[in-house]
Amino acid sequence: MRPPLCLLRLSALGDVTHVVPLVRTLQRAWPGAEATPPLHWIIDPAGFRLLEGLEGVVFHVYDKRSGLAGMRALRAALPAQPFAALLQMQVAFRANLLSAYIRAERRIGYDRSRSKDLHGLFINERIPDRPGIHVLDAIGSFCEPLGLRQAEVTWDLPVPEAAREWARAQWPDDGTPVLMISPCSSHVRRNWYPDRYAALADHAASRGWRVVLCGGRSELERSTADAIVAAMRAPALDLVGKDTLKQLPALLARADLLVTPDSGPMHIGNAMGTRVLGLHAASNPARSGPYSDRRYCVDRYDDAARKYLGKPASALKWGTKIEHDGVMELVTVDDAIDAFERYRADHRR
Repeated sequence: MRPPLCLLRLSALGDVTHVVPLVRTLQRAWPGAEATPPLHWIIDPAGFRLLEGLEGVVFHVYDKRSGLAGMRALRAALPAQPFAALLQMQVAFRANLLSAYIRAERRIGYDRSRSKDLHGLFINERIPDRPGIHVLDAIGSFCEPLGLRQAEVTWDLPVPEAAREWARAQWPDDGTPVLMISPCSSHVRRNWYPDRYAALADHAASRGWRVVLCGGRSELERSTADAIVAAMRAPALDLVGKDTLKQLPALLARADLLVTPDSGPMHIGNAMGTRVLGLHAASNPARSGPYSDRRYCVDRYDDAARKYLGKPASALKWGTKIEHDGVMELVTVDDAIDAFERYRADHRR
């Protein structure tokens, strides 16, 4: 029997979504329940709520608020036998320290160009250094030291039928195309502005589309949704704060087009097969945009690089964030409407 593997990726929701194709790659390479013990994955509470039920995976939840005591408790809960390999897919210092509590013969981490916070002290092997690739592909390359390649990207997120039923109940399936707006990222400077979302939403409504708002229960998400609804002339279905992380993928799957900044819902929606109108200025869509299809993204990253950093995006280190105050002002309403109309032209909606 092949010794088990351990994956360590705690957050954020977009990144844990990027890990799922790697799980599928590993499972395809070693099929058969008897020959393949479950993968173990150390994850944060929110990621677990999203991915609970992912077949063939034993989750170990670590809450960063538990500190060193939580790390010691995690070690006690893990199998006594060392893992064949630990895939250490997070470079933040807390994750690096947590990895020291995991017994593993091989400790595979990031290449030197992506390493930080003493990452190199906690690993003994590295993935290939390939600059200029999407975050999902970088995560996918963690299988290469094991002699594998991620040639196929599939998600099949675990979405219970009850969650799909809840999503189906939110509006009638009457053929009206749906523009869903998930307006907030956890990185506040990536967020667009309520009046601009409202202008795009009104444009979509004028084309016969249904507008749906979604989001979490934070004060920022609630106040942003309220401001969007107040600025709109057309009606919108406001579901902000009403879904769970298990219901969110099912909800996003019902949209024809999802409008969002670089955020967890962007990547969850993409994983569910929904096209994404991504709003990018603070981050590079080639690195962290919707993986499957970026045709409908607004890309003002190069403009942001020139304005705030004095150089073109091509001269920046791959992965540079331009999270400056006002950077999302570079994304105009006309940019978003043009992207929306590109989608309509391609899909005759």
